Amino acid sequence: MNALTSLFLKQEDVHSVIAGVEEGLKEQLIAGLSGSSRTVLAASIYEQMKRPIMLVTHNLLQAQKLYDDIVNLLSEKEVFLFPANELIAAEMSIASPELKAQRIEALNYWSKHKKGILIVPIAGLKKIVPPKSIWEKYQLSLKLGEDINIDQTLNTFVKMGYVRAEMVTTPGEFSVRGGIIDIYPLTEANPLRIELFDTEIDSIRSFSLEDQRSKEKVSEIQIGPATEVLLEAENYSQIVEKLEAGLGKSLRKLKDDKAKMQLSQNISFELEQLKNGQKPDQVFKYLSLAYDSASSLLDYLPRNGLVFIDEISRVQEMNDSLVKEEAEWYTSLLGTGQIVHDLHISHDLTVLLHKKEWPIVYMSLFLRHVANTSPQNIINISCKQMQNFHGQMHLLKAEVDRWKKSNYSILFLGPDEERVKKLERVLEDYEINASVIKSGQQLLPGKVQIMHGNLQTGFELSIQKIAVITEEELFNKRVKKSTNRQKLSNAERIKSYSELKIGDYVVHVNHGIGKYLGIETLVINGIHKDYLHIRYQGTDKL
Repeated sequence: MNALTSLFLKQEDVHSVIAGVEEGLKEQLIAGLSGSSRTVLAASIYEQMKRPIMLVTHNLLQAQKLYDDIVNLLSEKEVFLFPANELIAAEMSIASPELKAQRIEALNYWSKHKKGILIVPIAGLKKIVPPKSIWEKYQLSLKLGEDINIDQTLNTFVKMGYVRAEMVTTPGEFSVRGGIIDIYPLTEANPLRIELFDTEIDSIRSFSLEDQRSKEKVSEIQIGPATEVLLEAENYSQIVEKLEAGLGKSLRKLKDDKAKMQLSQNISFELEQLKNGQKPDQVFKYLSLAYDSASSLLDYLPRNGLVFIDEISRVQEMNDSLVKEEAEWYTSLLGTGQIVHDLHISHDLTVLLHKKEWPIVYMSLFLRHVANTSPQNIINISCKQMQNFHGQMHLLKAEVDRWKKSNYSILFLGPDEERVKKLERVLEDYEINASVIKSGQQLLPGKVQIMHGNLQTGFELSIQKIAVITEEELFNKRVKKSTNRQKLSNAERIKSYSELKIGDYVVHVNHGIGKYLGIETLVINGIHKDYLHIRYQGTDKL
């Protein structure tokens, strides 16, 4: 797909954005781009400038779409998703192992590297995360032949959030048997076995949970945390000191004796846990008290980084919705004596962006003023989302002829080599001459070319004379998404809908956390079928 990003880099508008960043402009606005044209633009700028990018969007579903696009444009090793759900109560109370693993993987990468693209929904940007210095401290490297202090290493595992077990069965566990240490990082597909000769690491290998057989020997491993909440002794003390002060203030505000007793009992129990170095079930409530200053993902973005905000108006609308929902959730906890007054559960978006320590590029479909923004460079690009041909090849041929007359670079995308060959045959049948291009070749004006790759949507840039068509627009055939980052093989899956009760929170592999509302019968092509009804943020449903 480098041919497509290379073509974008030849465009004057793209160079204008790059020049604006290099000149030190704090805010720029690109209007007009829609769908996958935005991800191609972001990937092109990353390729050219080699500066790390944080791409912020309004919700998890859109973040997943952007991720699926960009991994097709760049090396997957440099693209990360930081998933967070928009349902505050669900996000706070239910930990999806898969989403948690992806977040930890992203933090691990950016604590060690100064490149890459991180895609994050606004709910993720608002999360309070441990300071980067603490996260870097708990990146454990173990090498073959190295001497280790066994007790100290095991103690470090516990601090990193791993749970000691008789035998490793799930991610986030470790076990010790004689001179063998097994550990299962959340970011690995298989657990790891470290065999010791006295205190020296004699071998390191991954192994299968099912039959305990070795899979791959390695000379070095990097182990990151198994929790997003990293607390050291001073952090526990800091929470206790501030929480005791907060409890005193809250008790003075309350008039009802029963409410006072309920609050005192609940918070005193959590205080006792914290004093013993234990994390309460809802420790996230107190993260703003744990560190000298609450960190966000932006604190992990290297100093030479860029921030792209996908549809800033929708991001702001989602932020307003999250603020309202969080306030309602907070009020309900106050009502049941489960939290003290004046705590900050998440970051304020306006405060985060007001710092403007990194250049910000806003991407918007419409050219209009957006509150709390003041772009110094505004670019308006004429872009149309590619029409759906639904297999009507005579319509496609007419469009291709029009594009060729106007000297467009015309690109068809096939998701794999087999589909590329089939696409070539179909176009040939309808007298559309097309050539297949390989990696490293350039897109040529006035030519029809086919390439192995995929995007969410095709698009047409009339001024730049670029037309990109995907299989979905041609044949209304959606390409099955890859699941390269699915690392957890033993997550608990629902075997039958009878296991669910109305009101339960469920985790969908692509769409994240939603609320189960029951069984709904729908008529599809005249056939009645029963479906699980899941509600997401606002009116979104599945």
